[in-house]
Amino acid sequence: MTDLIASHIELAASHAHVWGFLIIFIFMAIESSFIPFPSEVVMIPAGFLAFRGELSFGSPLVDASAAVLCGLLGSMTGAYFNYYFALWLGRPFLHKFGHYFFLPPKTLDRAEEIFRKYGDITTFVCRLLPAIRQVISVPAGLAKMNIFRFSLFTGLGAGIWVIILTAIGYYLGSLAKDMSYKELVHKGKDILHHNYIWIFLGLAVVIIAYLIVHNMIMKSSRSRNLPAQA
Repeated sequence: MTDLIASHIELAASHAHVWGFLIIFIFMAIESSFIPFPSEVVMIPAGFLAFRGELSFGSPLVDASAAVLCGLLGSMTGAYFNYYFALWLGRPFLHKFGHYFFLPPKTLDRAEEIFRKYGDITTFVCRLLPAIRQVISVPAGLAKMNIFRFSLFTGLGAGIWVIILTAIGYYLGSLAKDMSYKELVHKGKDILHHNYIWIFLGLAVVIIAYLIVHNMIMKSSRSRNLPAQA
């Protein structure tokens, strides 16, 4: 499936110097919605083209920064779509008709189970995990998660993911003068898979730090609300 999608996007990428950032935004919005779509075929080549100065600005660092920004904005757009899609339609509709939107009941139940068990932090963690990255916005909408917290956690997770993929492409650009689109995507995915352990370790550190801070805040709040001793 990745090869098929990559072959279609390669044609669009040939116009990257004009439409590159718009292409990044549109395809990352699609990737972040419920439509199955690998972000690797967008952001890794974007980093590669940025290094070679083949995007709109012609400056590697400026192009890479703009690519990250467009990728993040696209990811947030898709995430908001999922959130409000679930919020407005509700659980009964999604369980009955969700399979028409690539959301079978088994997938929805699993996403809801994870969200109920671990709470708001899952909207951050799952943005860095395959398979459930896009779907986690749906139970957040069903649970009517605070939109500010949803935006914060989703933006952090999506931003880190976009930066990682863009950096891989940028790194590949420094190694090779030229690559086919499919070769670029596969080499980038190999680098990602071989270094996933560092992503998991980083997630573990973030989660532990979040739990420690969260517990400290909750204890402080409870102590302030306790009635004063006579």
